[in-house]
Amino acid sequence: MKSALAAAVLISAALALPAAAQTAPQTGAAAGRLPNTFDQPAAPPRAAPVPAPAEVSEPSDPAKVAAAEAMLRTTIAAFQAGTPNYGDMTPDLADKVRQQAPSMAPIFAQLGALGDIAHVATQDGAELFLVGFENAPTQWILGQNDQGKIVALLFRPAPPRPAA
Repeated sequence: MKSALAAAVLISAALALPAAAQTAPQTGAAAGRLPNTFDQPAAPPRAAPVPAPAEVSEPSDPAKVAAAEAMLRTTIAAFQAGTPNYGDMTPDLADKVRQQAPSMAPIFAQLGALGDIAHVATQDGAELFLVGFENAPTQWILGQNDQGKIVALLFRPAPPRPAA
């Protein structure tokens, strides 16, 4: 079975900015996108290197983590329903998501039902979560500005767990 998830990425250039800069309007930001693997044979998954949370995380604010998790649940439900929550995103990010939305429906259909969500770390003002779905584990990064709008959103296959 082909893994469409390997091609699934939504990203805002704001993700690399410090949290304070995420409130400024974004101009000319580009969305990153992986090559489309829907039309090609699935290659063996390659996990991107993921630094240990102790190296990348900063102290997490429980209130911000809770707000980000609630927004993530809402965002995932909207994607699964085929109606992304553009009003919860900055205009810049909403435009990028609109461009990619048609290719997202098959990915969410393959993922299946939403399972557990676990917060992993806070980095550059964004929250990193591991999100389990019925058919695949994923990793999500969600950044919000001071008004609670999503300024950065990324999802990808979860990195493999280290062998015990």
